[in-house]
Formats: sequence, structure tokens, C-alpha cells
Amino acid sequence: MEVILQLSSKVDNLFCIRGYYQKEVLMYTIRTEDSFAAAHYIKEYHGKCENLHGHNYKVRIYVSGEKLGKGGMLIDFAILKKILKSVLEELDHKNLNEITYFTEKEPSAEVIAEFIFNKVDSQLNLHVDSNSDTPVLSRVDVFETEKNLAIFTKQD
Repeated sequence: MEVILQLSSKVDNLFCIRGYYQKEVLMYTIRTEDSFAAAHYIKEYHGKCENLHGHNYKVRIYVSGEKLGKGGMLIDFAILKKILKSVLEELDHKNLNEITYFTEKEPSAEVIAEFIFNKVDSQLNLHVDSNSDTPVLSRVDVFETEKNLAIFTKQD
């Protein structure tokens, strides 16, 4: 333990987890949310959800980065909200089973979160401030109800 304390005091931004030293990475994270209403059914499920039904979904997206750009921001909230709104418009007041993406995958909350992640991620890359390190979409939450949500993240 004494060696760890001595080494930690000499090396900036290093910390020890289970005997391995790692560089400490400080991140900023911002979040915005919006909602949409849609119908769906789950083909490979036997119960109520195999019938056509609808939800008022709430979606939260999280963007993270190590450095801030112009105005001390990762990305302007107005841009982030616009991106999310454009993606959700593809789903709003639709039968999700009729959208091409969901003809190959069940439109479960988990897969909806994956769909939103991929769409937002591709649009986010077009709006990045060149003066900041590229902020990345780090998480998407899809609330199917107030109590039930699915989370999609991308692991490195």
C-alpha cells in the first residue's frame, strides 16, 4: 500500500484499480430529452405484447466528451435537440413494425434505443464543433412507461 501511495503522489492523474494503474479521464456529459407516440407488436412474444398496442415513449440522449468547444460547450443544446427531434419524427405516430429497421428486428424498447442511438450518432458527427474534441453519444434511454426503460450504450 505504501508503494501505491508514493507512486500515486508522483504521477499526475493516475489511479489504481485492482493493481492496475490507469489514467484518470474527466468527462463532461450533457443530456436532452423528447418524446414520441407509436404502436408496435412483438412477434416472438406470447402474451399481451404480441397484439398491436401503443406507448408514449420518452427518450433521453447523453453526449460526453473530455474537452469543451466554443462557448464552453460540448455541443449546443439547440443542435442536440434538433437532431433528436428529427430522429423521433421517423417514429412518431407510426406502427414501428412497418419501418424497415424493425422488419428485421423486433421493435422492443431495447431495439428502439439501438435504432435511436445509431441515427443520432450518425447525425451528431455532422454537427461537431471543430474546436472541441469530438463529443460522442454515450447513452440512449427509452422509457416505454414511467417505470420501465431500456438503455443502449456503446462499449469501447
